[in-house]
Amino acid sequence: MTFNDIFKSSFLENVTSVSILDMVIALVLAFGLGMFILLVYKKTCNSVMYSSSFGVTLVALTMISTLVILAVTSNVVLSLGMVGALSIVRFRTAIKEPLDIAYLFWSIAVGIVLAAGMIPLAVFGSLLIGIIMILLVNKKTHVNPYIIVLRTENRDAESKATEYVGKNVLRYTVKSKTVTKGQIELNLDIRLKDDNTDFINGLAEMNGVTSAVLVSYNGDFMG
Repeated sequence: MTFNDIFKSSFLENVTSVSILDMVIALVLAFGLGMFILLVYKKTCNSVMYSSSFGVTLVALTMISTLVILAVTSNVVLSLGMVGALSIVRFRTAIKEPLDIAYLFWSIAVGIVLAAGMIPLAVFGSLLIGIIMILLVNKKTHVNPYIIVLRTENRDAESKATEYVGKNVLRYTVKSKTVTKGQIELNLDIRLKDDNTDFINGLAEMNGVTSAVLVSYNGDFMG
């Protein structure tokens, strides 16, 4: 058995199974669409801190998916081995924002579609998804919630303060009430009529009110 006989297998044939031009076009398009997904992610990111590493992951994931599918489509035997290899991979990173899952699947789907040669579907599908994401995520469908931490000296001051709050906000709900000797603390969940928060200054200046703190918060809530 000679050296040529050892490598006289499908290994050498697989080298030319995918043309250089196809690889370059697929990876360049994957990079371009990955950057488009990153741009949409930046436009729709509502997190307190923007994660640049997650944005880079979206671009890399698009290109990696394209690379893997190009290899799989070129060889049936390789595809079976790839499925077995990927089945042992476990990802332990927790996804804190539910919307991030959509971006991950979007990147993977674009890579798969590009490698399959469906370039128009990948391009126009990404454009349509990007437009929908920007319109839906940035659309304000609810009134921003706020919390007032109110401290008063007695019950009379509490009644006057809550009456004052009720006149200046859209609605309010008492979330908690803590009573100690000489002090009453209320946590009020409110919805503002507009973006004007000057009423909190008048609330803090009322007789019997020790302090009034207005806090904005984000999270799941019933509107």
